[in-house]
Amino acid sequence: MPQIRPVSDLRNNFADISKVVHETSEPVFLTKNGYGNMVVMSMETYENYKLDIMIHARLKVAAVEAKLTDD
Repeated sequence: MPQIRPVSDLRNNFADISKVVHETSEPVFLTKNGYGNMVVMSMETYENYKLDIMIHARLKVAAVEAKLTDD
């Protein structure tokens, strides 16, 4: 289940948020005035997220190229 916390927790409970994102490898969603404002995640999680996006994009291109060669 995602953690949703007020943005003020970033200032008041930084160590706790840092611990959560590193131990769970999950992002923490921060709200301002009850609305989504930002997401905090560990550097490792961010790098893995970027890698997943790159792999997905390359697989999509490969699938399109494979379909064009089949025709």
